[in-house]
Amino acid sequence: MQLGFFLREALRAMRRNAWPSAAALIAVLVTMLVLGAFIPAVQAGNYVANVVRGRLIVDVFMKTNATAADAARVRRELLAVHHVKSVTFVSKEQAYQQEVQADPQGGWQLIGTNPLPDTFHVYPDNPSNVLAVHAALTPGGGVLDPAIGSVSNKRQDTRKALELTSAVRYGGLAFAALLTLASVLLIANTIRLSLYARRREVEVMKLVGATDWFIRWPFVIEGVVVGATGGLLAIALLGIVKVTLLDPLFSGWALVSEIKTMAFPVLIAILVGASVAVSAVGSGLSLRRFLRV
Repeated sequence: MQLGFFLREALRAMRRNAWPSAAALIAVLVTMLVLGAFIPAVQAGNYVANVVRGRLIVDVFMKTNATAADAARVRRELLAVHHVKSVTFVSKEQAYQQEVQADPQGGWQLIGTNPLPDTFHVYPDNPSNVLAVHAALTPGGGVLDPAIGSVSNKRQDTRKALELTSAVRYGGLAFAALLTLASVLLIANTIRLSLYARRREVEVMKLVGATDWFIRWPFVIEGVVVGATGGLLAIALLGIVKVTLLDPLFSGWALVSEIKTMAFPVLIAILVGASVAVSAVGSGLSLRRFLRV
């Protein structure tokens, strides 16, 4: 019965103060639109960065006269190196077939011989340790085993890739934190302005003996209603853009379809929950200064 009373009071207050409530709703709507577009963008950037980091490996090329026994010994030595997660062996015949399939017109058949060596692809336990693995495989500038012909030397490219992907990942997280903080402040400030327009009403209720929570509950419920409405409107607009624009635009792009982002139902739940929580908390906290009568 009391909850129904608070709900009716909240709706009545929203009708009496249509413009401040509309301003708060628009603030929630715009903020959720920005968050709804930014979250998948950050996830896409992190996915691409992780794909790039996952391809940072060390290639170990065997000598042309290396035997099967040499390859078995080198495999054991590679697996014993610190920070090495796994090792994949590609024979010279397999490497030749891969090159022919990748470039059928490359003239590989005209060479007459197979110039490619047996190769080990060494995968680190963490992409950030790829340089440490390379250093362990080339102690003192040499190679780990006499049967090894050479070790791929792409330290500069690898270092740049690590720096770039780290900047993408941590920059996205930092920007997300700043955007979230700005969103909270924007919504809270808009709600504060809405409450300021009704400060006399709060003062009168306080002076006639109403408790703080009796006064606060209608405003909290109003914040929930405003937040839920703004969040649902933002989701509706994002859904329209996704279905009518983004899905047809990227439907034929295999590269885009491989990018893994948050499922849309999960994004809906996050946006609705965030808009309701921020609006409700903002209403409750912003009301404190007006309860001091």
